[in-house]
Amino acid sequence: MRRLVAGLLVVGALAGRAEAQRVEVSVGSGVVDGPITGRAYVIFSRDNSREPRLQAGSYAGGVPFFGVDVEELRGAVPAVFDAATLGFPVKSMRDIPPGEYYVQGLLAPYTKVTPKHGKTIWVPWDQWEGRQWNRTPGNLVSEVQQIRWDPSSSTVRLTLTRTLPPIQSPPDTRWVKRIKMQSKMLSEWWGHPVYLGATVLLPRGWEDNPTTRYPAIYIQGHFGEGAPFGFNPDGQPETAEARKARLVRTAREPGYEFAQAWMGPSFPRMVAITFQHPTPYYDDSYAINSANTGPYQDALLQELIPYLEEKFRLIPKGYARLLTGGSTGGWEALALQIQQPKFFGGTWSLYPDAVDFSRNQMIDNYADTNAFMPNARPNQWLLHERFLSRGEDGQPWTTVRQTAQLEMVLGSKGRGGQQLQVYDAAYGPVGDDGYPKPLFDRVTGTIDKSVAQYWRDNGYDLNHYLRQNWSRIGRDLNGKITVWTGDMDNYFLNLAVYEMEKTIKDLGGRATFGYGRPMKPHGWQPVSNAEMVRQMSRHVALRANVEGR
Repeated sequence: MRRLVAGLLVVGALAGRAEAQRVEVSVGSGVVDGPITGRAYVIFSRDNSREPRLQAGSYAGGVPFFGVDVEELRGAVPAVFDAATLGFPVKSMRDIPPGEYYVQGLLAPYTKVTPKHGKTIWVPWDQWEGRQWNRTPGNLVSEVQQIRWDPSSSTVRLTLTRTLPPIQSPPDTRWVKRIKMQSKMLSEWWGHPVYLGATVLLPRGWEDNPTTRYPAIYIQGHFGEGAPFGFNPDGQPETAEARKARLVRTAREPGYEFAQAWMGPSFPRMVAITFQHPTPYYDDSYAINSANTGPYQDALLQELIPYLEEKFRLIPKGYARLLTGGSTGGWEALALQIQQPKFFGGTWSLYPDAVDFSRNQMIDNYADTNAFMPNARPNQWLLHERFLSRGEDGQPWTTVRQTAQLEMVLGSKGRGGQQLQVYDAAYGPVGDDGYPKPLFDRVTGTIDKSVAQYWRDNGYDLNHYLRQNWSRIGRDLNGKITVWTGDMDNYFLNLAVYEMEKTIKDLGGRATFGYGRPMKPHGWQPVSNAEMVRQMSRHVALRANVEGR
């Protein structure tokens, strides 16, 4: 990247220490009209292969960055970062050693809304990019400049000179279609236009058989407009070496291989659909009705799915609506099936997020008092940090405390757009300030038991929901649940799955659980996507004989 001088001045050896370790980010003349309320960031990198903003914000660490809220920011008044500003992975600018760096500023404008809960709030509105703070269209960025950083006497001034452009959706093809529609329910709830979308993979012969209706596979997962199951007829065959390495971790095949199966003459004729439903708090709504995000489940079932069934000639019956997804999508695929047992005909849930909140990864929402540290045993002196992730070999990766720090830098009041904060937004109550009330204090780790109880009592602890409602829903769920997860899931998600398997067995229910052993990670599944679709097709045929009459 060439050295850029516009938008940055470095002033060294300033008198006094009041300005030491200080960065100022201001809005350039003519870039936007009016003041901005939102979140400002400054990012440091030693590497100029990509813009610094694209290197920051990952759980694995990434490059140092810092964030501050701004209110009615105008060009003449900068956002100020100093030694007291929280950063990640370093906590303070004091922790950045002297040396040569590439630096960049970014400002994410927020949108003022008054949702149906009645409290006016400012939130980062998704622009169909999936709540990616460093890529959101309309965010302001500075040019990148190489500087000499001297933390004892340096002040850096950055000017935001351009806005990020709109996202361009991929073009439709013979096989893949994309739709985007405004949700009346969600728009009314938020008091602002809200959109739902879907990426649709059509079967062979769909265009040639205009009277044929098809079963649907609804795929849950993070926002992205790529084709369902990674369908990619223009890809390349997998090499023998790549296949050998992949099979150690999962049987899920590359998109090219799946495409060859899907387009084949004897493959089951089904329509595969990936939902798109980002919220201001995350790239995905968790497909539930929520006090903080609104009636997303109602909107999906009452607005989006009926539209898809009409437009793409889907069979509008429960037996012909199947679910799957992994991780976040795995939880959604289970939640939709469990909470709507007649509307959907079966779920293949892959390595789902915590389905029992006594095993909320490594946190027990009910028995633990602190999210960062396990409860101390009597006369225990040596205390340990609680980990949130690990390698499949057991090597610890990140702690809950570190993850909370990252999310605090990304955004205050639950607006960071990442995993712990979205649980608060999706499952939790509305706080007195109108923002999601957190399960635990992000500085001390103390768990709020009233929030833990709210999560459970409002149906988001899926295992608790099964125990409380089995007499009502069990008959409609029997034979419809398949869950697959690795025994060394990188986020400890297998622990909650064990609890759900035990619950369904104790209740006398029928479900299928499979565990990847030994040392299978997050992302493991025992069969290819093509084989899973074949299983789904057989399941639909069996159910149709009874439910389709």
